[in-house]
Amino acid sequence: MNQPVVIPLWLALIFGAIALWLLVSRLLLPTVRWYFRRQANQLIDSVNRSLNLQIPSLSLTRRQVLIDRLVYDPRIARTVAEHCETTGEPRGVAMDRVERYAREIVPAFNAYVYFRFGGWLARKLVRALYRVRLGFLDEQAISNVGDDDSLVLVVNHRSNMDYVLVAYLAMTRTVLSYAVGEWARVWPLQQIIRSVGAYFVRRGSGNPLYRRVLERYVQMAVEGGVTQVVFPEGGLSRDGALREPRVGLIDYMLRDFDPRGQRDIVFLPIAINYDRVLEDRTLIGELQPGAPRRSGWAAIRKASGFLLHNLRLGLRKRWYRYGYACANFGRPVSLRAYLAERDWDPRDLQAPGRATRLVELAEHLMREVGMLMPVLPVSLIASLFDERPDESFSVEEIRASARARQQTLMSRNAQVYLPRQSDDYAVDVGLRMLRLRRIVLEDAGCFRANPDEAKLIAYYANAIAHLRDSQPEAETTAADPQRAMS
Repeated sequence: MNQPVVIPLWLALIFGAIALWLLVSRLLLPTVRWYFRRQANQLIDSVNRSLNLQIPSLSLTRRQVLIDRLVYDPRIARTVAEHCETTGEPRGVAMDRVERYAREIVPAFNAYVYFRFGGWLARKLVRALYRVRLGFLDEQAISNVGDDDSLVLVVNHRSNMDYVLVAYLAMTRTVLSYAVGEWARVWPLQQIIRSVGAYFVRRGSGNPLYRRVLERYVQMAVEGGVTQVVFPEGGLSRDGALREPRVGLIDYMLRDFDPRGQRDIVFLPIAINYDRVLEDRTLIGELQPGAPRRSGWAAIRKASGFLLHNLRLGLRKRWYRYGYACANFGRPVSLRAYLAERDWDPRDLQAPGRATRLVELAEHLMREVGMLMPVLPVSLIASLFDERPDESFSVEEIRASARARQQTLMSRNAQVYLPRQSDDYAVDVGLRMLRLRRIVLEDAGCFRANPDEAKLIAYYANAIAHLRDSQPEAETTAADPQRAMS
């Protein structure tokens, strides 16, 4: 009875591991979860008191709950039934695919990551790379957006930095949700992107079942009051000019919109321009015939090499910020008012000319964005060398030409940003940026375009080409440009 019981060492280790796991799972993990949940709730309460638009409940709903709600949505169920009847695919297989699509799309918003890590990173990154300026915004018009309305930011797409810049500028106002392409679906980037409320989209997918799941998620987000950010161009501009808009996500938002309902959809045009786009040479290279499509890993490797190169320049004290990055916020466009003027109900999917009306709405929004485009120093100077690539100019000739171009653009209600409110300083800034990159060459006090960089000069000139070609407008769509803020 008093003899010791001897068990093998391996069995003792197993028993010890099980006991440790029970201790951690039953005692420690619940305590840790409670602590972080309490901290997150305190953060959410604190943030909601300072935001113009509070964090919607949909963003705070557990991800698994949103996935289940999407998978078992009645409209998705009808689509699955039709799909199975048409293709003969078993219902269980189709439902598995729907759940996989839902897990791919639905974000996993984390307030701590968004406001603590994401906010800090966005602020540090954009300020380290650019002199960031908010050209203007119409505070009064934006404040009139109702609490029950769904806000959709409509932005031109020049750089992947657009995501960070818009999030940084809107950080104190609202929480944003982006549609991100498949290029970012690599570990650990996709986990970070999901945690800040973004969702992934397969560009150009012809799979009707996938598109139906994506459509229902976008509608759920809009109905839930999640502030959406839409890039109607569908991708980065390869030549620097505004691209023709696509109507995919806007169409999804409109299909379930009731013009007489309680919730309105309000589009807010935003225009962004940079003195230097980080991906400019890569984007221009993709215009070449037969240029290979980059994978997500290739994009990350390219970005890593770029960062290391700039780190080396910084250690040698030869690194400079990339000039100005400026965003202009226009006046909100009420979808309800827009539809009332045209006597159109977008829920009628079979209405004649519906596709044409969608394109008209997208083009209307892009025109609003185009008129807001900030005219920055590099674009202004590049337009001169793009029009007269074979000529040389003195500094005084460049300044005189810049002043004349500014006056012409202002007469067309273009939004010209003048650093320090100085014409001469704006020319010096733009010319210095072009010289440092050897896009413009200096010879005996005169400057001429580098013939090897003609496409790059055209890229920056194209950012404001639509303003140079436009006719004078009766009034601007934005607030007084004198309300510039740093």
